[in-house]
Amino acid sequence: MDNAGVRWTTEQVLALAPDDASRKAGARLSAAGPWSDAGSSGEGAVWGLCKGSGKKPYQTVIDTKGPAYRCSCPSRKFPCKHALGLLLLWAGEGTSAVRTVVDVGDGPAPDWAEEWLGGRRKRSGEQEERAKAEAGGAAGQADPEGARRRAERRAARITGGAQELEQRLTDLLRGGLAAAEQSGYGLWEETAARMVDAQAPGLAGRVRELGAIPGSGAGWPVRLLEESALLHLLDQGWLGIDRLPAPLATTVRTRVGLPSPADGPPVKDHWLVLAQYDTSDGKITTRRIWLYGRESGRTALVLGFGAAGRSPQPALPVGLVIEAELTPHAGAGQLRADLGAEVDVPEPTGTPPPGGTTTAAVEAYGSALREDPWLDSWPVTLTGVIPVPDGGDGGGWQLADADGKSALPIAPAALSRPGLWKLVALSGGGPVTVFGECGHRGFTPLAVWSAGSSETVQLT
Repeated sequence: MDNAGVRWTTEQVLALAPDDASRKAGARLSAAGPWSDAGSSGEGAVWGLCKGSGKKPYQTVIDTKGPAYRCSCPSRKFPCKHALGLLLLWAGEGTSAVRTVVDVGDGPAPDWAEEWLGGRRKRSGEQEERAKAEAGGAAGQADPEGARRRAERRAARITGGAQELEQRLTDLLRGGLAAAEQSGYGLWEETAARMVDAQAPGLAGRVRELGAIPGSGAGWPVRLLEESALLHLLDQGWLGIDRLPAPLATTVRTRVGLPSPADGPPVKDHWLVLAQYDTSDGKITTRRIWLYGRESGRTALVLGFGAAGRSPQPALPVGLVIEAELTPHAGAGQLRADLGAEVDVPEPTGTPPPGGTTTAAVEAYGSALREDPWLDSWPVTLTGVIPVPDGGDGGGWQLADADGKSALPIAPAALSRPGLWKLVALSGGGPVTVFGECGHRGFTPLAVWSAGSSETVQLT
């Protein structure tokens, strides 16, 4: 660690790239050649001028506390290739005696960089003041009666959609599961559209998943029956929501598609960034960031969303610790939290989070299912496990406890990702610590620590 804060690793920088093309383009700009007047400060800022095709070089500046980026290039990607290249150059010079990115300590940044950095600091202060003012005046400005009427109208539409969906599931079972393969996806898509009209996006998403099951390969009737039962359970939960305990009722509302408020008590902690990865449905890209609080011992999930072709925010460097305040959500979003302002420059961590055996991981997922029967997976850390082939003909792998008494299969979706081979190589046949998501499909590894090392290696 130097006066400019922690220099990230190459992997941490590349994890921020919005796509593979940006990673490759950024790597080409990670040499000293195109850069001039590059520097970094103790406030977590990195800046530089990058020679481009025009007369004027591109002005690139990064605030690693966000992280946030600004570049004078015309790219609409965040971060752009110039920001990635500058961060890669800065990260690679951590142990070099000769540096292109000069550490100025507490000295000032160039005027063009300081203008943007100062603006960020000013806006951050204004946002905090505005949030305090809104919190103080919200009670007087709200229209509770209007909000109640809107909520009642939406609830009535969702109830109508749930009743229609119950009839659709009844018809499916009466006609036999084999008929689902013959009817094709169109009928399910039509039903999903009806759920969207009913303002129940959670139901619509599950209906679309049902429609894809008949084409998912051998054993699809069993999977279709299982998912239909879960959807029926959610339908009945909504239709009888007044009889449910308050926590379960909140979970049902969230699963149906109603937003869960971030109204829990804020938790200020030093949060280790465990993993970050994106998924896309073709329209919206969802970013999932797993955090672990060193003092609270709490695991939290921060979600970000972006339109197709746009990188979601926030983007946090995996393996570093941020000091920040998180506000938890309720119900099915009990792990989800909103990220508040960071109060310090990211710093390195000492050790991975505490973990347990594969048996304990399954037990943790089972306990979580009692609170949320529709939960796909649960975050767990496994200690002292070894990746080994499962011995079958399908090329599967599993994570086995070092004593050989139990093992967890690796989820099928993770078998085709390069992270699996990174995990196997890092293990070398020895025990490692692995963080990931444990669910009914198996275990999805997201980060790994080798024995005796505190470096977080991202597997996504």
